[in-house]
Amino acid sequence: MAKVFIINGGQVFDESKGLFNKLLAEWTGDFLEENGFEVRITNTGDDFDIQQEVENFTWADVIVVHTPIWWFQVPYKLKQYVDLVFQNGRGKIYKSDGRSRTNPEINYGTGGLLQGKQYMITSSWNAPEGAFTLKDELMGQTAVDTGVLFGFHIAMKFVGLTKLEGFHFYDIVKGLTPKRFEAYHNNYIAHLKRTFEPLKK
Repeated sequence: MAKVFIINGGQVFDESKGLFNKLLAEWTGDFLEENGFEVRITNTGDDFDIQQEVENFTWADVIVVHTPIWWFQVPYKLKQYVDLVFQNGRGKIYKSDGRSRTNPEINYGTGGLLQGKQYMITSSWNAPEGAFTLKDELMGQTAVDTGVLFGFHIAMKFVGLTKLEGFHFYDIVKGLTPKRFEAYHNNYIAHLKRTFEPLKK
């Protein structure tokens, strides 16, 4: 059976209680377990053992990351988590930056050791979707994955992971009505079905 490692990047800080991303991790874990996947979950807002987290990456077939976006970046504890786990994962998560001294201009980022494994990311925003799609709005018609999350995707690629289609939740602070919440839930579960059905082993 396929093994999935879920990283909940939500955290409690100021007005944020981390509840939405905690719920997303529960939705994901419940769906996967009901469909025969092995699941592990880490909450980056809690204390964690770095070497255990390195092992979680090497154990998993798929890594799922749930993150809110704070000030157009991932929260600081999720960034700290990635920094600590990847830096201490040398020899297990990556072996080098991939270059040779004879031609150091090429092959940068090809030293990852997680080839054959995949990852998926969800992000949650106060910003409405129109902020990314409408002309003259803040994000300049730049999508989440090629804008704010670009560096995060490159870090995953650096260690050898292959990207699965993600899912983004917009306007969840001001605009999350019960109707929109239900629609998000239904659409996200449908996304999980499309994504993980081919991965059943």
